[in-house]
Amino acid sequence: MRWCLWSLIVLSLTIAVSSSASAQDRFEIQVSRDIEFAKVGDISLKLDLYRPVGATSPPLLVWVHGGAWRAGSKDSMPLGELVKRGFAIASIDYRLSPVAKFPAQVHDCKAAIRFLRAKAKQNDYDASRIGIAGSSAGGHLVAEIGVTNGHPTLEGTIGEHPDQSSSVQAIVDYYGPTNFLTILKQSTPHGVSVRVPALQLLLGSQPEENSAIAKLASPVFHIDKDDPPLLMIHGDQDPQVPINQSHELHGRYKEFGLTATLEVIHGGAHGGPKFYDDARIDLVEHFFAKHLGNRLAN
Repeated sequence: MRWCLWSLIVLSLTIAVSSSASAQDRFEIQVSRDIEFAKVGDISLKLDLYRPVGATSPPLLVWVHGGAWRAGSKDSMPLGELVKRGFAIASIDYRLSPVAKFPAQVHDCKAAIRFLRAKAKQNDYDASRIGIAGSSAGGHLVAEIGVTNGHPTLEGTIGEHPDQSSSVQAIVDYYGPTNFLTILKQSTPHGVSVRVPALQLLLGSQPEENSAIAKLASPVFHIDKDDPPLLMIHGDQDPQVPINQSHELHGRYKEFGLTATLEVIHGGAHGGPKFYDDARIDLVEHFFAKHLGNRLAN
């Protein structure tokens, strides 16, 4: 009986110490909102910067929102847990498709990355370690941005920091389109009903009407041996962006011998709590820690 009681006391102390250590590893979040990173005509492009209070030169993640390229905003940023675990995150806006057609969205996001690199010292994050993540249309944009560093048509001239690089060191794509020449053939009737008007707004035409612009906008056509590590998270029951889109990008990465992981959420649709549950947040944290360096990598 005494041995059992002593074992319980030791177990309780162990749990308490572990919980305390875990709590010490977590950071409070400081948010700076509506920071202008560029201006296009009368349009002010802004970002919100989330910083882990007390972390020294953490890696930076850039979040790109979804919304079929025609809706959504930086206000929706689902990775707050990663800030608590020691990452800085910038959630950015970009010109939506009713305002500007592709490649404006890519130009804006690349301008944000250049701005963030230029402002790294005053904001105390590490500009040499930048990852990018986004969902749906944002997933498409982060993949496109990640595999087109230095592309003469896609870099753009937006912003005041052309001397800075727009490159990123790791990509997390949540259920984003990757090939506009195949997506409609792969889609459900519901997917087609959503995608056709969205692509018309984004590209100014349907993919089969202008294959050149469709290819330019499709990450699968830009892969080369220097592209950064990629993690994709996609539901196998996605009614809007078929999972074959992620399989295509995954396959292209493998052709070049690049690092790529596809996390399939069985029964998963187009977003929802499963994509940001503890298991998936842990997966994303470990991916970024491995490829950007953070406390978990030590």
